[in-house]
Amino acid sequence: MSQAEYDAAVEQTLIGIEDALDHCDWDIDYERSDAVLTLTLEDNGSQVILSRQSANRELWIAAKSGGYHLSFENPGWKCTTTGEDLPTLLDRVLSEQQGEQVSLGLSA
Repeated sequence: MSQAEYDAAVEQTLIGIEDALDHCDWDIDYERSDAVLTLTLEDNGSQVILSRQSANRELWIAAKSGGYHLSFENPGWKCTTTGEDLPTLLDRVLSEQQGEQVSLGLSA
């Protein structure tokens, strides 16, 4: 994957997550600062942070349950340690932090 392809994949992914958050039933605020997307659960103030890691060509997720590194494997992002795709991993960490099942409705 070239740097341009990586940058496009990350950008498309972050926009997709923002769109899903705009249309979900959960009270999750988000703030984006260049390559970092911070999700804040309004019920308890906990955060999940997604960040672009250009040097590794990875997308990282920081959550209470730990840090996760995802690499792009067509057609989407896969966690290098758990094997979960991005939608599954993100729903899981948000659910753990919310204390109930959260589904953003992202596709793999």
